Order: sequence, then C-alpha cells, then structure tokens
Amino acid sequence: MTETRISLLHLSLVPGALDTNLATIERGMSVAAAKASDWVIAPELTISGYQFIGEIGTSWIGVQPDRWMRRVCELARHHNIGIILGHVERDDAGRLYNSAFLIGQDGAIVGRQRKINPVAEAWAHPGERAIPLEWDGLSLGILTCSDAYPAQIAADLHAAGAQLLICPCSWGPGLHGPNGEWEARSAETRLPLIVSNRTGRETTLTFCKAESLVIVNGQRLMARTSETSTVLTFDWNSAQMVPYSNQFEMTYLK
Repeated sequence: MTETRISLLHLSLVPGALDTNLATIERGMSVAAAKASDWVIAPELTISGYQFIGEIGTSWIGVQPDRWMRRVCELARHHNIGIILGHVERDDAGRLYNSAFLIGQDGAIVGRQRKINPVAEAWAHPGERAIPLEWDGLSLGILTCSDAYPAQIAADLHAAGAQLLICPCSWGPGLHGPNGEWEARSAETRLPLIVSNRTGRETTLTFCKAESLVIVNGQRLMARTSETSTVLTFDWNSAQMVPYSNQFEMTYLK
C-alpha cells in the first residue's frame, strides 16, 4: 500500500475527565472513519489529559489494557482503523509510564513505546531505549513529546531502521515550548516527522496555539492550530515518504 490516509486527533482534553475525553476520542475516530482514514494518531495522554494528577491522582492507573483502552481497541476494530494513542500504564512492579500504544485495525495492541524523557512528569518512570514499531509495512519511531528534545532518541530510532517518526504530544508555545526540535530531528535523521498535538486549556497550561505538523527533511510542509477539537486528515505517499498535498482537511468536532 503506497497511499495511506492519516487523521490527526487535535483534541481539547479535560484533565482527569477520563470518560469525557474518551467520548471525544470516539467522536474523532468516527470522523476519521467517515474520511476513510487508515490510521489515526492521537496526542500524548489522550484519555487522562496532561495535568490529571491534581484532579484524580494515580491510584486508578492499571496494567494495560484498562477499560478505557479496551474501548479504544473496540473502536479500532469496529472502524477497521489503526491508532496510535497516548495513555498511562502501570507495569507489574508498580512503576508508572507515559506511553504511546499502537493498536491495529483488528483491535489488538501491536506495541508500545514508553516515554524516555518524562522530565515534566514527576509521576512517570523513564522508559528504556526506543525501538521502532512495525505497522502496515512501515517501521515507525515514536517520540512522545519531549522525547523529541534530545537528538539521541531520534538518532537511535533511525539507526534501528525507523522510516517515519511520529510525535504524539501535549506541547504548546510559551515557557519551555517547542523551539525547532521537531525540524531538527527530521533534518538530522533525514526522516519525515508527523506531530499530533492538541488544543484546549488545562490547570496551568494552554494548548490553543499548539501546532500539529508534517515535516519532511527538516521543512514544515503542513501546520495547523485550532482552538476547538479538530480532526486533521491528509494522504501520505508511503513509497516516497511525503504527503500528497500541503494542506490538511479540517473537520471540527461537534
């Protein structure tokens, strides 16, 4: 398959509102399915929101799949659509992780990448080295948010055979906001990089000007912000590793 239709869920999320956020994901996946998308890429911590700790703590976090993850797996199977989803998890030793999960079109969890550089999440244990995940004939390197900050993680993924970098994130402008890291990682590795960011406001953070992006050879080819939840859809040429156009199809969620 040389053409892949991808939808980015650029969502407004509520910290700690697990069921509310799940419902937003459901609406976004329904739009992506109606657009005949093959893949959906959701932001970092899509179900919990980013600043969930002050609202609901961590005692609810379990070994995956939990009931929210199982519902997303059901949706993937129902819509015959794959998804990369940012969510929390607990390992058998009780350690907590900020992870990105790859769920196939059959609803099975294909793989995960635990965030290696969780500098802003005191609750999260660092993941081990990054390893590419295989999906639809492509080798994907996952850089969850600040994993794109140091050059080494992207370099390790490239050395391990990654063909495409995916960055689920909750990273808006402001103090410690993105400052050319995505472009630099793409330029250094010569790999395209897709950023699935988010919108909305949380306790002390605002993501309303956060950008979702498609970057090739260090150059921004597509970039969008939105102050409300939006699905950003585009067609990807998997043979040449470039988008077919330079504009997202935008669908606002109701």
